[in-house]
Amino acid sequence: MKNWLAVTRALAIVAALASFATAAQANRDVIAHSNDPADWAVQSGDYSGQRYSKLAEINKDNVGDLKVAWTFSTGVLRGHEGGPLVIGDTMYLVTPFPNAVMALDLAHDQKILWKYQPKQDPSVIGVMCCDSVNRGVQYAEGKILVHTADTSLIALDAKTGMELWKVTDDDPKKGATGTGAPLIVKDKVIVGVSGGEFGVRCYITAYDLNSGYKVWRAYAMGPDEDVLVDPEKTLVLGKPAGKDSSLSTWNGDQWKIGGGPTWGYMAYDPELNLIYYGTGNPSTWNPVQRAGPDRKPIDQKWAMTMFARDVDTGIARWAYQMTPFDQWDYDGINEPILADLEINGFPRKTVTHFDRNGFAYTWDRATGDLLVAEKFDPAANWATSIVMDKNDPHYGRPAVVKKYAPFETGTDETTKGICPSSLGSKNQQPASYSLATGLFYVPTTRMCMDYEPFKVSYTVGQPYVGATLTMYPVPDSQGATGGLIAWDGARGKIVWSKPERFAVWSGVLTTAGGIAFYGTLEGYFKAVDQKDGTELFKFKTPSGIVGNPMTYRHAGKQYVAVFSGVGGWAGIGLAAGLTNPDDGSGAVGGFASLSGYTSLGGSLTVFALP
Repeated sequence: MKNWLAVTRALAIVAALASFATAAQANRDVIAHSNDPADWAVQSGDYSGQRYSKLAEINKDNVGDLKVAWTFSTGVLRGHEGGPLVIGDTMYLVTPFPNAVMALDLAHDQKILWKYQPKQDPSVIGVMCCDSVNRGVQYAEGKILVHTADTSLIALDAKTGMELWKVTDDDPKKGATGTGAPLIVKDKVIVGVSGGEFGVRCYITAYDLNSGYKVWRAYAMGPDEDVLVDPEKTLVLGKPAGKDSSLSTWNGDQWKIGGGPTWGYMAYDPELNLIYYGTGNPSTWNPVQRAGPDRKPIDQKWAMTMFARDVDTGIARWAYQMTPFDQWDYDGINEPILADLEINGFPRKTVTHFDRNGFAYTWDRATGDLLVAEKFDPAANWATSIVMDKNDPHYGRPAVVKKYAPFETGTDETTKGICPSSLGSKNQQPASYSLATGLFYVPTTRMCMDYEPFKVSYTVGQPYVGATLTMYPVPDSQGATGGLIAWDGARGKIVWSKPERFAVWSGVLTTAGGIAFYGTLEGYFKAVDQKDGTELFKFKTPSGIVGNPMTYRHAGKQYVAVFSGVGGWAGIGLAAGLTNPDDGSGAVGGFASLSGYTSLGGSLTVFALP
């Protein structure tokens, strides 16, 4: 049986390689393993970011029989975001700081094959915005790539754990940190840097997979040559970006401390040779300090932006700014998901993004044309809509409600009742697109906030936030501060909604078995029917879940795995031992009751049918 399985896997890989015969299209090794449903070779499942598995042994008829197959303690008690990878008989995972990377032998009782412990200065924890998380390793061509808290990008031998090369992306003494999972495309490793709360001018960088040599770097703001924008060829809503489209939207040289971090998951289209990713908040959070010389709002491009870039050159094919002149910390880093949707009766190759600001955007992924922009959070009140009339001079922009705009209220004054809070209607936890139903499954948060900006001065390596936040549940939420929704991306409509007591801070996994898996902040791992949200399975794990479920097949059997280990921004109170309601930018107070349902932990729980 074992030899037959090995032959079957080999044939699957050969077939996948034949489908993608040239390295010019993508990294063949990544695609081969992604096409084999036994493996989970990319944090997002594959390049599309759909987090969908073709495995169906576990289905909606038998998922209620799931049992714990095995567990593994990581030895770290902080927020466990991301998830493990499986390549053949080996599982790879990384812990929160200190970012230990481990390889487990699935064929021999999950024996630890090797463990790599990077050397990092613990002081980096002090400049990590929202817990000392890491969103996962990536694999390609016998290498494991990890981005550590101190911004080191490290390539390890997948068989031995030996360090092959290491580069430093930025400097934590400036407030720069690394929490995002790299993306490996062709012969490049692409990774972003965090630091928007410290005035770091952030960027993404492409490094050579085999040597660590820097190939290109694209900043979030600054001159065209830094942002890698072609004034004539980079499109913004179908029109050329124009010269220095970023510089013209900043007051003086504020762009030099402009933020715009990239730490969310990325996607890649091999046919178009484009990567997709989002940028985060402009620095500072106080919008009054970022206003133009005439004290009027200015966009601060290209923070809060979805970019599509050519992998080989880094040049932006198109860009779209979700929240111009951000006043709410609605980071645009949430994952892009590639899918083929029929919109207004026509098939389109699309990219969909569920933004923190409560709107779901769908673009043509080749041109950046805006196809759909609707609220996936009915409580979002900071804007009434996104202007979709192409003849309107405000086309593509949010129709902001001044009552909920801190800039209108002013420094040292509080704007009350803003929905969503800065946690977003959805944060970094990735949604899933199911090929079985054609729907998106979105983990959500239902919190509002009061926002008080205050004047802050920039000092290298010191917090550059400039706002105090108070968070609380959406009015009339009936005790539900989160949930899971099914979203029709073509129509921009909620199909069904399943409320939860706390924010759903885990990612979602969908499978050909008709199931959507996700976890809750108090630690429940759940499976629901994709068609109507009916709960089919529930299990209380040792700690709150902020990680992303994944699935794999080993020795002919399907397994589903998820990290538990409460933390991240929503769980920062428990993770860091904070009690002041204003700490964690208001998240401590917003989730004060969480401590009554779960406690710290750091473990992997793996399920299978008996």
